[in-house]
Amino acid sequence: MKLLTNAQKLLLPLLRRQRSSKTTTVQAHDPTAAGQPALTSAQLDELERNAVLRHHRNNVPLIRKLIEASVGGDRSVEQQLAEELGQLPNATHPRLLDYGEQPRELAQYAHRKMPPKPKEFSELARSLNLYRMDHLGNYTGHKSYYLTGQLATLEQAIIQYALESVTKHGFQLISVPDILPKEVIESCGMRTEGERTQVYKLDTGECLSGTSEMALAGFFANKVLSEEELPLKVTAVSRCYRAETSGLQEEKGIYRVHQFTKVEMFAICTPGQSEAELEEFKNIELDLFKQLGINFRLLDMPPCELGAPAYQKYDIEAWMPGREMWGEISSCSNCTDYQAKRLGVKYRRASDGQVLHAHTINGTATAIPRLLIALLESYQKEDSIEIPTVLRPFMDGQESITRNKRIPETKLVKFIKAAS
Repeated sequence: MKLLTNAQKLLLPLLRRQRSSKTTTVQAHDPTAAGQPALTSAQLDELERNAVLRHHRNNVPLIRKLIEASVGGDRSVEQQLAEELGQLPNATHPRLLDYGEQPRELAQYAHRKMPPKPKEFSELARSLNLYRMDHLGNYTGHKSYYLTGQLATLEQAIIQYALESVTKHGFQLISVPDILPKEVIESCGMRTEGERTQVYKLDTGECLSGTSEMALAGFFANKVLSEEELPLKVTAVSRCYRAETSGLQEEKGIYRVHQFTKVEMFAICTPGQSEAELEEFKNIELDLFKQLGINFRLLDMPPCELGAPAYQKYDIEAWMPGREMWGEISSCSNCTDYQAKRLGVKYRRASDGQVLHAHTINGTATAIPRLLIALLESYQKEDSIEIPTVLRPFMDGQESITRNKRIPETKLVKFIKAAS
């Protein structure tokens, strides 16, 4: 962690000069402060090993060249160096260093006996007339979907169940915007430029949020909190937008879509609290899915699966019997001070009044489409879907989902022009 902090201190004062002419939420240390050490060759070697370990873009050779070229004070070089330093991934938890490229399965939870000949979600939903994904390209685009009738009601029940659960643990509900400045999104660790970006960009230069984690983090940008307020825990329900696509058969249907609803948890805490907070997030998620009665497993993710911001991350995968596969339905990450440094989220230490960067934690309480897949495939009957007991209070006590006869089925037909 000290090494990454040292790299952050090299973020050049150019960023400050840029902010003087254009307001932005991105923050950085002032590396010209007296006594700040420069990165040594050995430290750069370690940063490079970390980037390679995480399968991150290895920009350290370029950083070495830019550090040498920046001695002359060329502002364009300084700007490029600042950008490259900002793209370095977070440090990696020592526990993960020998994991290789595979996650460690920590536990499996079995709650239901699987049906003998399970059907896949789309087959189930279509047979009950609760779902539409076909023939939508003309007006909603690829990877779009409609949930209708009782399936749409089930979606809302899951949201209310998740919110009731997390607010009992002290999370405050916040309603967040879906359109954000790209600086906030990039400060949270998601790139908005490049061929492989998952971010939808608008003509205004702003972006559609990929998760409410970004809006929640941005809410606290440039704020100094008191240590007594921490850990500060918030939650949000939002639509999430992802430009990602997949041609994999196992990810067909609503498994990977461009727009979906998610209940997100987010916390700001001190460095001494962050690992315990991550464990709390993990335990909340485990309890949520235990109560839903699905079969799932807990994974400790290897360095190559952490992305840029996470120091460590847990994934939860549900067994989807119709697809005969494990599918990710939740995760939680400790981002330490990666996001806080970029957004200027700080706290004042009670013991001496010193202002320090906070740590941030995020976790998914429910990601609706994939959870619907797991629930319908696990709770299917011959001609109905049993509703998990914990969701029934949010569906007026309803115990099962049967065929929806109110919404007419839609079929693609050719338009035939009548003869005049």
